[in-house]
Amino acid sequence: MGHAGMAATAVRYLRSVGARTTTAPVEALPRPQLRAVADDERAPLDRGEFRRVLGNFATGVTVITAPPIEGTGGPGGPSGGDGPAGFACQSFSSLSLDPPLVSFMVARTSTTWPRIARAGVFCVNILGADQAELCRAFAVSGADKFAGVDYDPAPVSGSPRLAGAPAWIDCTIQAVHTGGDHLIVVGRVDALGAAEDDAEDDAKGDTEGGAEGDTGPLLFHRGTFGRFTR
Repeated sequence: MGHAGMAATAVRYLRSVGARTTTAPVEALPRPQLRAVADDERAPLDRGEFRRVLGNFATGVTVITAPPIEGTGGPGGPSGGDGPAGFACQSFSSLSLDPPLVSFMVARTSTTWPRIARAGVFCVNILGADQAELCRAFAVSGADKFAGVDYDPAPVSGSPRLAGAPAWIDCTIQAVHTGGDHLIVVGRVDALGAAEDDAEDDAKGDTEGGAEGDTGPLLFHRGTFGRFTR
C-alpha cells in the first residue's frame, strides 16, 4: 500500500469512529526566520569559566595524522611544508558501530586541518601514558612535528601510524559539519588495531593487570596529563 492508500484508509477509519475530518485546506505554519545571533544575544558565559568547568571532564588524548598530498612530498618531510600533517586532539569519540564511524573536532583556525582535508584521509593515534611529550610536540603550531618521530604508514590511507601508540584507527573523511568555532569531522573506519593485538602471544599467562610494559592510556584532566590506575 502506498502513502496515498494509507492516508485514505486512515481517513475512512476516523470517519467510522465519528472523528471529525475536513477536506478544507490547512493553513501552513509560518517559516522560521533564520538570522545570525547578535553579540548582545549570546549567553552571558565567561570563556575562562566555561573552560574551567568543562576541564573537569577527563579525556583520552590522540594525534590525528594524514599523509603527504600525492606528488608534493614524502614521509619524514616537515610538518609545516610538504610532509605529513598531524595535530594533538583530545576531542575524539567513537560515533557509530554500523557503519563504523568515528569523529573528532578541530578549530576552524587550525593550519593543519586544511592539509588533512585535502588528503581526504586520516589516522587516529591513541596515545599511551608515557607519550605526553609526544603530545606536546604535536600541539605546537608551525614546528616540524615529525622530527625524530618514528612511524610507519597506516595500511589503507598511508597516514603516519606513530610508534608506541597503544591503538590506531585508519579512516576516510565521511562528512564535515560546523559546530561554532570548531568543525566536526566524521571518519569512516577502514582499518584499526591495538598494540595488545601484536603482543597477544607474549601477554598469555600474564596477570589480570595486563601484559608487562602496558602503561595504559594518556589522560588529560584540568589542564594536566595523567594516567589510569587500576
